[in-house]
Amino acid sequence: MPDFVEVASEEALSRRVAELGEEISSDYRNRTPVMIGVLNGCVPFIADLVRAMSVDLVVDFLSLTRFDGSGRVGMALDAGVPLAGRDVILVEDIVDTGLTLVTLRKILGLHEVASLTTVALLDKAPRRIVDVPVEYRGFEVGDEFLIGYGLDWEHSYRNARGLWAVMDLAVLQADSAAFAPFAYPASV
Repeated sequence: MPDFVEVASEEALSRRVAELGEEISSDYRNRTPVMIGVLNGCVPFIADLVRAMSVDLVVDFLSLTRFDGSGRVGMALDAGVPLAGRDVILVEDIVDTGLTLVTLRKILGLHEVASLTTVALLDKAPRRIVDVPVEYRGFEVGDEFLIGYGLDWEHSYRNARGLWAVMDLAVLQADSAAFAPFAYPASV
């Protein structure tokens, strides 16, 4: 079995993000949604998504912190745009247990937004612990550790153009450069 398996090629990601952009644009015609990206993993996705959209929109970001391994989530950077009365679209790279997304939706709801929806590039629905709405999803994926297109291994490989499943995490733990030939095939 290979150590790394491509889950979605650059072309498949581009095609699906374009479809999501069209769908969201259709749903938000004549409105100006605020797209709030959750840093850092969403950056490639939100950049491609907003370029695929055909409505006026506002882009902002927030950043989360996790406290002392307890799983508690805090906000390191809050949205800078006033959200009261606005249509807010939360942009996530991946949703798995749903715990973080539930917390984010509660926090953003405190801003008295007009509407709040979520778009996630990846949905690990089988890992869901709490029921949380994901109105727009790119791909449903399994439980594998994923890397590329915003997802990292120890702060590396977010810029890999495809999305890959790591089949043997021990390989990356032993040698973080093991994924480089897959992430950057032209430079090898």
